Amino acid sequence: MNNTEAVVIGAGQAGLSSAYHLRRSGFEPGSGFVVLDHSPGPGGAWQFRWPSLTYGKVHGMHALPGMELTDADPSRPSSEVISAYFDRYERTFDLRVRRPVDVRAVREGPDARLLVETSDGVWSTRALINATGTWDRPFWPRYPGQETFQGRQLHTAQYPGPEAFAGQRVVVVGGGASGTQHLLEIAPYAAATTWVTRRPPVFREGPFDEDAGRSAVALVEERVRQGLPPRSVVSVTGLPLNDAIRRGLQDGVLDRQPMFDRITPDGVAWDDGRHVEADVILWATGFRAALDHLAPLRLREPGGGIRVEGTRAVADPRVHLVGYGPSASTVGANRAGRAAVRDIRRLLAGELTEPVAA
Repeated sequence: MNNTEAVVIGAGQAGLSSAYHLRRSGFEPGSGFVVLDHSPGPGGAWQFRWPSLTYGKVHGMHALPGMELTDADPSRPSSEVISAYFDRYERTFDLRVRRPVDVRAVREGPDARLLVETSDGVWSTRALINATGTWDRPFWPRYPGQETFQGRQLHTAQYPGPEAFAGQRVVVVGGGASGTQHLLEIAPYAAATTWVTRRPPVFREGPFDEDAGRSAVALVEERVRQGLPPRSVVSVTGLPLNDAIRRGLQDGVLDRQPMFDRITPDGVAWDDGRHVEADVILWATGFRAALDHLAPLRLREPGGGIRVEGTRAVADPRVHLVGYGPSASTVGANRAGRAAVRDIRRLLAGELTEPVAA
């Protein structure tokens, strides 16, 4: 059994920000806190992004606290740039991330402590920062006939880059940033592309200023306060109408079609009789929060989400969710990491109430 004051699960933007603030607050690696990460190396989910997503195409990458990302080559894959940055960050602030470590379950322990069961043993802790993000839970919608499709189906999480679709007929499903990026990349290589979404996409013109940001965060915060699953960022903010999007609209690449009703062996079909032949269906349908390991704590509300005030789970003040809901953006994760550590210090000082041990 390993004992510590705080456990951070995940070493992406949210986890590293939280670890940084723990370190600054006087927590020592090991006895004071530990960071557990199941990935093979530094970089969080960024290390798994497709090679054609260069750093210059990344929108809204905010620097980690205490260290700017400078002189990055915009033509290099974002997976390389950000992984190297995270690696340097971990070493600079001596965060001592333990990896690869799979967290299997978090359970109630003795003396009002939590037990974090992992592939590297069990950790007993007084506080938990969950920063597991969403990459490990790609969302695959189900449609009639899906199992009959004779072509290839893959998710954004498996996207290999545009060259893999050369000469093929591709249906891209999803109205978010990934869906539009995939379409714009694939179109020059594919024999044909079709874009389908459940709702008409909303394009945002002009700068996304501070007031708009606050309004978007407020909408997401209200959902998590009610115990509902967080909505995607694009569903709140809309898609930025940049030069690439404008060209895609003018060229007809971003010619959105309503969601099909069923999948056939050789394509997709609508109830009005339309049918599109396809070799590939690419599901750019987003991700869900990776929280299954928290199930033994029974934090979920009837609405399907975890009710959160700030970063603290309402059902258990020892548990903080950073990078969840309103803190899912990179700048939000930085702020949330600081807020979580502030609350953990209050908890350990006896200013917040811990659950009574069973």
